[in-house]
Amino acid sequence: MRAAYDEIADWYETEFLPTTTPGDPLGIRRAIAEQLGPGHGRCLEIGCGTGAHAAQIRELGWTPFGVDLSAGMLGYAGGRLPVARADAARLPFRDAALDAVVTVMAHTDMPAYPAVLGEVARVLRPGGTFVHVGVHPAFCGGFADRGDQTAVVVRPGYLDGHWTKTSWTDQGVRAKVGASHWPLAGLLNAFLAAGLELRGFSEGGSPIPTVLSVRTSSASR
Repeated sequence: MRAAYDEIADWYETEFLPTTTPGDPLGIRRAIAEQLGPGHGRCLEIGCGTGAHAAQIRELGWTPFGVDLSAGMLGYAGGRLPVARADAARLPFRDAALDAVVTVMAHTDMPAYPAVLGEVARVLRPGGTFVHVGVHPAFCGGFADRGDQTAVVVRPGYLDGHWTKTSWTDQGVRAKVGASHWPLAGLLNAFLAAGLELRGFSEGGSPIPTVLSVRTSSASR
């Protein structure tokens, strides 16, 4: 089965999100550093894409490996961390096997994200950490026009969970492969429904946030 990202893997790696891009304009590296933080053990990245975040996760002391549905994206990721092609809603790991799990700017690519969170809770060891770094549901989506970076225009549609290719720009991922949307309350409730305990939050990007990050832990058993 071909994944949507197979068609844009080369563009994503070389034009949209080159791994050599300097700086941290969206605050993604800061979010990973603050919410995941230093640690040790195995850290799974769900929706690892091209493996752009593997080096930072490794620098924090973790042993990173990744899963993604797109063989095209994994073709780039394979040189950066151990990878496997897998459906995030059916992770190929036994219960309580992992020390940490992260997903970075990928949840909108997963229409079954609540089911993915259930899998995260299953594969994490008791007290293990899950970090979600994703587009900010209140300020990013098909309903939001970010053409003026000093004033996001929010149109009707925020409260409707949906998949769309509607975008204010034709240069982004949403316009090319589409994206799912969960309002903020729906997203946070999905963490709770999966049995994940909320531990911390941060926002990134300026002057209006682009990224929302959430740190959770699996329930102690």
